[in-house]
Amino acid sequence: MKDVRAVILAGGKGTRLKPYTTVFPKPLIPLGDMPILEIVLRQLGRLGFKDITLSVNHLADLIRAFFGDGSSWGLHLDYCMEDKPLGTAGSLSLVQHLTPTFLVMNGDLLTTLDYSRLVEAHRQSGADATIAVFPRVVRIDFGVLDVGPAGELAGYHEKPTYEYLVSMGVNVLEKTVLEHIPYAQYLDIPTLMMNLRQAGRKVLTYRSDCEWLDIGRPDDYESAVEHFARHRGRYLEDAPE
Repeated sequence: MKDVRAVILAGGKGTRLKPYTTVFPKPLIPLGDMPILEIVLRQLGRLGFKDITLSVNHLADLIRAFFGDGSSWGLHLDYCMEDKPLGTAGSLSLVQHLTPTFLVMNGDLLTTLDYSRLVEAHRQSGADATIAVFPRVVRIDFGVLDVGPAGELAGYHEKPTYEYLVSMGVNVLEKTVLEHIPYAQYLDIPTLMMNLRQAGRKVLTYRSDCEWLDIGRPDDYESAVEHFARHRGRYLEDAPE
C-alpha cells in the first residue's frame, strides 16, 4: 500500500469519553501500555501503509510530541492542523500530497479490519467511495408496539433485537471526491457520502469478518481495555495472544 496515503482523523475532543479526555486527546487514551492511535499506526505500518497524515486540532501538541515524524515506527508522518473544527470530511480539503486513492479513518479504532483488503476491494469495484461497515445488534429491553393511525394496537414485540449496519469510521476515497468538499469549511463524512450519492457518484459499503469495538463512552472504553488485554495478539501481530 505504498501508493495509498492514510489520513487519520485525530482532532476531535472526545466529549463522550469525559473525564478521560478533559486534558488528554482521545487518540492518546491508552489500551494497556500504548495509546489507541499507536495500535492503529502499527497495524497500518504492518500492512504496508507508510505515508500517513494525522489531522489534528484538540490538544494537537501532545499528539505531535508523542508521535513526531513517525520514524520510531518506520512511518512517514505529517500533520494537518485545523484552525477550527472542520468535521470528519472538511479537513481533507487541507491535506497535502493525497494519493489518487486514499484511506481516511478515525484515530480511535480497535479493530482487526485488514485495511489493505479494504483498499483492494474498493479499487476492484470502481467505486468513488467505500465505507467499511459492521453489524451491530441492539436489544430493546421493553415491549415495542406497532400502533395504527387511530391508536389501535397493530403488533406487539417483547424485548426485540434489531441488527443494523453501522459505519466503522474507516473509508476509502478517490481523490476526485475533493470536488465535493469545500475548502476549509465544515463537512462531515455522512453528509459527504450522501452528497456523492446524490451527484451520481458510486458509493459502496464493505463488510468483512473482523472485530470492531466502539470506545466512544467510558463503559465501552473499559470493555475495550479488558478485551485488548485478553486478545492483544489479534490486533498486534508481534504480540503474544
